[in-house]
Order: sequence, then structure tokens, then C-alpha cells
Amino acid sequence: MISRRNIRVKVMQTLYAVESQLAEGGEGKRTAAADPVRLLQKHFDQTQQLLIYQIHFLTAIARYAEIDARNRASKHLPTKEDLSVNTKIAGNELLWKILESPSWKQAVKETKPESIDNPELVRKLYLELVETEKYQQYIAIQGRDKKEEKDILEYIYTELMLPNEVFTSYVEEHFTNWDDDADMLSQLILNFLSKPAQFNFQELLGKEKWQFAKGLLETTLDKKEVALEYIRPKLKNWDPERIAVLDMLLMRMGVCEFLYFETIPPKVTINEYIDLAKEYSTQQSGQFVNGILDNIHKDLVRDNKMHKVAFSPNAPNKPS
Repeated sequence: MISRRNIRVKVMQTLYAVESQLAEGGEGKRTAAADPVRLLQKHFDQTQQLLIYQIHFLTAIARYAEIDARNRASKHLPTKEDLSVNTKIAGNELLWKILESPSWKQAVKETKPESIDNPELVRKLYLELVETEKYQQYIAIQGRDKKEEKDILEYIYTELMLPNEVFTSYVEEHFTNWDDDADMLSQLILNFLSKPAQFNFQELLGKEKWQFAKGLLETTLDKKEVALEYIRPKLKNWDPERIAVLDMLLMRMGVCEFLYFETIPPKVTINEYIDLAKEYSTQQSGQFVNGILDNIHKDLVRDNKMHKVAFSPNAPNKPS
């Protein structure tokens, strides 16, 4: 469910932490550098926690209708409107499919999203919701239509939560991975709302993608000198001190994909790392990474060395 692009970002961040701590020495050597795989897993755990928190917040807004109805009815002198708050959305069938899902219950038990609840923000977004035309149309429909049940939850997420700066700022305060994961997780949540029964929160990454992530991390670390042997000759006209650290990491990852990841087409590798360089490094990084990786790829093809082999700690330094 997590994209390979996002996996590459997590591997890049882990490698950056490892390289930084090794350069600093001392205590750092006993943390990320000592167990990079554990740090990588922590990055994915944060993605899972952010996903669960967003869904939790969405369900809290929908369920707030019952709290609102109870609060208004308990006023000293409730009005007719206070006694007739529509709570249809609190019984939304898709909402309760989510809440009663064993996978969701387990996810909530493990990550405890309620520990960072913001009841006042939930209330404010709920009050915004009830004023919208979309909500008025929803509660005006008699009975429960499957499409309308899904659409109103999607509306809360895409039109009320994501555009709300207070909400996004609050999430950023608690999840440092918001900028990296927001786009991917928003699509994941929309897919989830369309097919909740097919979703397993305990297998967000999946065995195959975890093997790719772990393999890419370990390969890039273990085959650092191999990758640099291909990269260094292409840097003759560049001042090494002016090359961004992230650019070097991304190129090392790209070369390792060329050599050791047989199911990934080289053009896909190049395009992925161009995009990551543009987004995470300097203004010129996309063009720079593109030029270096493209030249290395052409050399490998020209010399008939594009024979990918699966990474192994005991593999020879260079593919034959």
C-alpha cells in the first residue's frame, strides 16, 4: 500500500541519519549507525501512526453529532432546535464498518491516536460541516445510500480537514513526517474509504515492499565503495565539497538499483531519483543527478555490464 517512491524517501532519510552520525562520531555511532534497519522500521511506524491518526480524527468529527446533540439537549433551557439535532452522520454505515473492523481496533490499541486528541478542533470542524450544503443534502436524504455514506466522509476529509491550516499545523506538531507522507496518505485514505474491507492496518507495507526497503538500505550501505567507483569518474568537473550530501546518497541508491535490483527498469530508477533530488535537495540537483545516473547507465549498457544480481553480503564487489 505504501508506494515505492515513499519507500525510497524513508531509505534516503535513514541513510542520511546514518552518514551524519558516523561523521559526528561518539554517541551517534551507537544509535542510527548501529542499527539502521531499526531506524528504517521506525520511519514506517511513523507513517502508520499518521495514517491512523487522520482516520481517527475523521471518525471523531462524524461521531461528534451525538456529543453535540447531548450537549444541546442538556442546556438549562434548550430550544426546539437544540432538541432536534440530526445525528444521522454518527450512524454512518461506512463509519461503523471502520470502527468495528478488527484490524482498525488493533491499530487503535497499538498506536493510541486518542492520546493526542484535540476535542476543540474536532468540535470546530464539525460545526463547519453542519453549515455546508453538502451536509444539509446528506441529512435530507431518507434512509442510507451506500454512495452518500462514503461521499460525506470523503467530503469531511478532503474539503474540511486537509484544507484547514489549524488541522494541518496541529498534525505537523505531532508528526514530523507530515510533509513527506501527506500526499501519499491522502490517496491511501481515499482508497481505504472506497474499499475498507480490503485494508489491513497491520500490513501497511507488506512483506515484499519491506524486503525492497530493507534490501535497498543494506545494499547502499554495504556497497558504498562499489557505487562510488562508478560515481567518482563522473565528478571530474565538479567540486566534491559543493556536491550536496543528499545528491551523493541518491546517486549511490540509484547505482545500487542498477546493479542489484533486477526487477526495476533503469529508466524508472533514474526518473525516481531525479524527482527526489528536485524535491529534497538543491535547485540544480535534479539535473545533476539525472546527468550522472544517465551516464553511468549508458556506460553499463555499452560495456555489457548491465547484468543485475540480487544483493548478498557475500556477493563480489562488482557484478561481472
